[in-house]
Amino acid sequence: MDAALGPPQAMAAQREELTPMMAQYHDLCEEYDGSLVLFQVGDFYELFCEAAETAARILEITLTKREDSTGTYPMAGIPIDSAESYIEGLLEAGYRVAVADQVEDPDEASGVVERAVTRVVTPGTLTESELLRSDDNNFVAALTHDEGTYGLAFLDVSTGDFVATGTGTRETVRDEIERFDPAEAIVGPDAPDDVFADDCMVTAYDPAAFASDAAREQVTDYFGSPETHLAGRAEVRACGALLAYAEYTRGGEHGHLDYLNHLTRYDPREYMVLDGVALRSLELFERRSVHGSEGTALVDVLDETACALGGRKLKDWLRRPLVDESRIEARLDAVEELSEDPLTRDSLSTLLADVYDLERLVSRVSRRRADARDLRSLKSTLDVVPDVRAELDDAESALLRDLRERLDGLDDVRDLIGNAIQADPDRELTEGGIIADDYDDHLDSLRATEREGQQWIEDLEAQERERTGIDSLKVGHNSVHGYYIEVTNPNLDSVPENYERRQTLKNSERFVTPALKEREEEILNASARADDRELELFREVRREVGAEAERVQAVADALAELDALVSLASVAAQYDYCRPEVGGEDVRIEGGRHPVVERTEESFVPNDLTLTRDVPFAVVTGPNMSGKSTYMRQTALVAVLAQVGSFVPAQSAEIPLIDRVFTRVGASDDIAGGRSTFMVEMTEMSDILRDATENSLVLLDEVGRGTSTADGYAIAQAITEHVHDEVGAYTLFATHHHDLTAVAEELPGAKNLHFRAEREDGDVTFVHEVAEGAATASYGIEVAQEAGVPSNVVARARELVAAHAENADVEPDASTADAPADDGSAPTDEESAAASADGGRTDAGREVLEELERLNLAEMTPIEALTTLNRLQREL
Repeated sequence: MDAALGPPQAMAAQREELTPMMAQYHDLCEEYDGSLVLFQVGDFYELFCEAAETAARILEITLTKREDSTGTYPMAGIPIDSAESYIEGLLEAGYRVAVADQVEDPDEASGVVERAVTRVVTPGTLTESELLRSDDNNFVAALTHDEGTYGLAFLDVSTGDFVATGTGTRETVRDEIERFDPAEAIVGPDAPDDVFADDCMVTAYDPAAFASDAAREQVTDYFGSPETHLAGRAEVRACGALLAYAEYTRGGEHGHLDYLNHLTRYDPREYMVLDGVALRSLELFERRSVHGSEGTALVDVLDETACALGGRKLKDWLRRPLVDESRIEARLDAVEELSEDPLTRDSLSTLLADVYDLERLVSRVSRRRADARDLRSLKSTLDVVPDVRAELDDAESALLRDLRERLDGLDDVRDLIGNAIQADPDRELTEGGIIADDYDDHLDSLRATEREGQQWIEDLEAQERERTGIDSLKVGHNSVHGYYIEVTNPNLDSVPENYERRQTLKNSERFVTPALKEREEEILNASARADDRELELFREVRREVGAEAERVQAVADALAELDALVSLASVAAQYDYCRPEVGGEDVRIEGGRHPVVERTEESFVPNDLTLTRDVPFAVVTGPNMSGKSTYMRQTALVAVLAQVGSFVPAQSAEIPLIDRVFTRVGASDDIAGGRSTFMVEMTEMSDILRDATENSLVLLDEVGRGTSTADGYAIAQAITEHVHDEVGAYTLFATHHHDLTAVAEELPGAKNLHFRAEREDGDVTFVHEVAEGAATASYGIEVAQEAGVPSNVVARARELVAAHAENADVEPDASTADAPADDGSAPTDEESAAASADGGRTDAGREVLEELERLNLAEMTPIEALTTLNRLQREL
């Protein structure tokens, strides 16, 4: 990519010899050396030299040549009218695009036409509706590191959402980045660039923008004293640099983002932490593809919002569940009231469906990129506000009453647009048809002059036919010759002397008269002056509306919250969700359901769960496909929804305030990073053991299965004991290590749960019901058979299990009534040594077990843990 950026190499050595236009192009490439420069030449954006070759390859457009006094070089161009689609292609290929427009009328230029970069288009600073693929937030991030503190800021240039935080740990930085999922990031000196996702464009931006004084000045310019909004120099530097970068991408004299009115600092501890692993495991926003199908994510089943504002707000709530009980209860009160009032709920949903994306509209208005239809869309949204307020007149919950008060009707803005802009204006701003009649006396006068002239022209044809006696005479107009009187060749002898020949055609002649020329000049002059006056008036109106951006944004935020609440209430009423009790000491869920799975399956079996402060740990056993993973995920989703302020899919639910959800669910290799499934698993476990607290919810699924049976069991037991003894988190540990159930029975704060299966006539049925106690069988062979494993393989497996059981001198378990079966096999000698009772231990085995008990996995790296386990295994 670098070869296509910066000043064209073919020109760099001969800058003084370039033609004026190419020298201008060279200078812009040098100034915007991180971007491909689209250089306006008439109706096209052109690229030259290496940039042309790059664009032609990516966009599959024709590569031509340009020749001038300095030689011949490649050239490629795209039409301005369809530029956005081509820009999108360059963005997808990983490039920034600097758009250099002609900022001078070519007819008035004394030399080369002046050009300037009017915008730099980057993945994280998109504002064009054609390039913004969805209604979701599109963030650009900034990261700094300053004396042990990280400063992190996120800005959505298209909506004006601007938030910042600070932290002392790299892990929290990564968590927050995964939470906001920025499309682009700029990093300051000494800040890490490897904490961002692979699809995030990361740039080491101008260090001067990150300097303390420059950053402070930027923040002050927008929001006043930084101390009022931010905590610490690192946050100020991140915000200041991000503002500078956003201005840089705006280009030209309109770089300042007038619509940025709010900078919100937040503490990550104010919200439930959901890191990238949890977001993916719980499938909150994106369901991992299954058999080529994208599937359904949690947000898909919750989002019944009526407008883009509400959809973004709902996603933000899911991204950051609350830990403030009073705020949670306020949302729950509102959801309960709306869920019990279907008439009001439906009326609000209908009204909100007519709400346009106010945040992006006012952003375009403030950036002077809005057209007349955008203003009318803004007005039509404001027209809805009085009716929405009226629907909330009888609201009882504090939050709904507050939202009603925040719904400013903005009558002055609404009246201004209604009086000034035509109801159905043209999209083009320079060709008239946008300003309403009776808004401006001068414009009305110009229009009257134009109309009178047009009427004179219309009357002229009848008058001249009568005067000349030429019945076929007609008056016409074209853009080249203007107004004319046309006479066919047989009637040329009857043409009056005052007719002046203007154009000769094959079968006729076209003429003008002095009076017609005078009227034509008068009409065209009035029309041009009217168009200019309309554009002038429109810009004034747009400027006045933009000055009220903060008020418009406040209304947008209130409408967004209301829409999100209506959506949650609609889902609760439609799908029989209950109001959770939040803030106690215990997890008590009766008849809990997975909100996504119950919508996608023909039937769903609800299940209960109780985890108390005294017994917060449960080992969950049962066959594959019995529902263990779904059970764990639904528990986490119930907690997430409760702290979002939503009703939950259960008969009843009590949820303590969870500070973080940890998940170690599913297995995946990190091939690109050179890490095996087991290494990924151990790295994630290290994070859990280090960061979990007694207020966390921990979900562990089959931890330790990526290595040998003995090592895996040893790790599983050590993790169980550590979480139980040292952490005390609410924990669900699903496992096929059945010996772990014995460990759970010995621990005072742990218990066993299992998923039942029923056997009848050799067939096994998974009833998906959870019960107290440990599973007695795994039904591994039955699962294989149901999955379609060939019958001869299944039969051979049964033989091997039976033989293994006979050699081990044990009875096959209950799953092998016809032939033995288990999820693995009977314990080997090594496993027996690792898990036997004290009375059966050898001296060497006892020493190994004692060392295992002393290990503090939370302080060990994955490599250290693997090395230690390998040594202990050799000793055994």
